[in-house]
Amino acid sequence: MSEEGFHVHGAHEHELEHEAHRGPGLAQQVAVFTAILATLGAFVSYQGGAAQNEAMMFKNEAVLKKAEASDQWAYYQSKSTKGHLAELAAHLARDPEKAAQYAKEVERYDKEKKEIRAKAEALDEASQKANEHSEQIYHPHHRLAQAMTLIQISISLASITALTRRRWLFVAALIAATGGIALWVVSLTQLGL
Repeated sequence: MSEEGFHVHGAHEHELEHEAHRGPGLAQQVAVFTAILATLGAFVSYQGGAAQNEAMMFKNEAVLKKAEASDQWAYYQSKSTKGHLAELAAHLARDPEKAAQYAKEVERYDKEKKEIRAKAEALDEASQKANEHSEQIYHPHHRLAQAMTLIQISISLASITALTRRRWLFVAALIAATGGIALWVVSLTQLGL
């Protein structure tokens, strides 16, 4: 008889063959799951930071426009005061030519005030719009932060699953991940993406 047809299996070979027939184990599933969640978490984190930065940019624009509007309103007040002084001077002037000259100044100040007021109101409106836009962009940031928190919880639960081999922890990780992904999708629709 030939020895070629006879082979003795060791215990480790038997276990490897058994694992090969069973397919990927829990540890491999957890590793793939964690890698996917880490990738999604990177996207969520980036979008959260980008939304926050964009919101801050619009908030800064709102503050700058409000400061410009404030300057215009101060300028308006200055012209108003000068106009009132010219009006008072016109009433007090004994010389009709001086009174007419002051009356022209009052008209000029009134005209300048209208232009300044229009500019100040436009700046106030631009400030308000930038502020509203900032709030609109910042609101999804909260959802993104919540989504990232759930994804991180899911990754933690998956890691504990790999250590303890408790499948119920993996189910909890899947539920947390689903919640995080759902919040991410909601925030994407709020951002208009």
